[in-house]
Amino acid sequence: MTTASSAEQFAGFTHGMGIGGWLTNYKRFNVLPDRWKFPLTVGDFEHFDSYITEADVARIASYGMDHIRLGFDQIVLEESPYRYRDRIFARIADFAGWCEKYGLNVVLNLHKAVGNYCDISEPVSLLDDAELKERFIALWVEFERRFHDRPAVAFELMNEVRNVDPELWNELAERTVKALRELNPSRKIIVGSTCWNSPHTLKDLRLFDDANIIYTFHTYTPFEFTHQRGVLQAPPLFYNRNMEYPAGIGKYREYRETVGQEIGDYAQFERMDKAYLRKALEPAFEFVRRHPDKILWCGEFGTIRHCRLEYRENWMNDVISLLIEHGIPYCVWNYLSTPNDGNRFSLVDDDRREILSPRLLEIIRGHVS
Repeated sequence: MTTASSAEQFAGFTHGMGIGGWLTNYKRFNVLPDRWKFPLTVGDFEHFDSYITEADVARIASYGMDHIRLGFDQIVLEESPYRYRDRIFARIADFAGWCEKYGLNVVLNLHKAVGNYCDISEPVSLLDDAELKERFIALWVEFERRFHDRPAVAFELMNEVRNVDPELWNELAERTVKALRELNPSRKIIVGSTCWNSPHTLKDLRLFDDANIIYTFHTYTPFEFTHQRGVLQAPPLFYNRNMEYPAGIGKYREYRETVGQEIGDYAQFERMDKAYLRKALEPAFEFVRRHPDKILWCGEFGTIRHCRLEYRENWMNDVISLLIEHGIPYCVWNYLSTPNDGNRFSLVDDDRREILSPRLLEIIRGHVS
């Protein structure tokens, strides 16, 4: 008997789009002094109330997507530890209702947890602090309480766990899954690996004997292409060159030399193209081969918006074609970034919110060459 692919097992979540900078990435904390990093302002709440509307959900549905990944930050939901903002939960409930209206499933993603922000350093790590771990679990229990009757909503426990001891994350993930399973035995729960959801750390995840647990990874390889001239990561900002894809490997080797990195596997290739991407994603493909009864979902990938459109399309085509080849469902990053997001990955323009290119949309739909 042939085992169904991850895409077949994760029906309704085969090709989706991250919503972007609404309840996360609404401003960039790394440019703010510590006293301004976490308090919310009137402007923040105006943004939460108005930036994404039913029209955006209808538009994404018209693109042929089957799900949307909605990221949120813990500090946006928490008024104080264990006290939650009904106003924000109401926005998320509205969003889930719009998605249901237009036939879309939802992934609720804790994008930035207290003690695990993917873009700034914090004095205390989530995985080293017992109280922060209790708050983390309690937040997901609160989500289950409020969304118990919405089976089309999946819970992604945390976005891009940093470079930490994987066993510390495995323990917290297991505790959180156990708490949720006591309330709902069939909730779809998504668990990613460490090192910012690297495919190379999938092997470190503890696997569950549970058909409704989904495993996830992200890919932005090669980083100097997908984040070229991005203002939030020092190496591509320092190199400060436009990058092409596909292309000869020379400029990519020069990038690593310029920023003080080892040439590494670039020495094995003469071109930056699909063959390199295949090698870079091999740990994900190996996970699929080793665990055919488990579901693997690529929850995030994309290119910075000021990358030349032709090269964005080429890269997206190759990544998605490899995912489809291995039966891996996916969700692209992202629909719309906020203007003050230093790394803008938007797939639509700011004003009319129309897709940047018909070819790009066809590729995201899975019509690849």
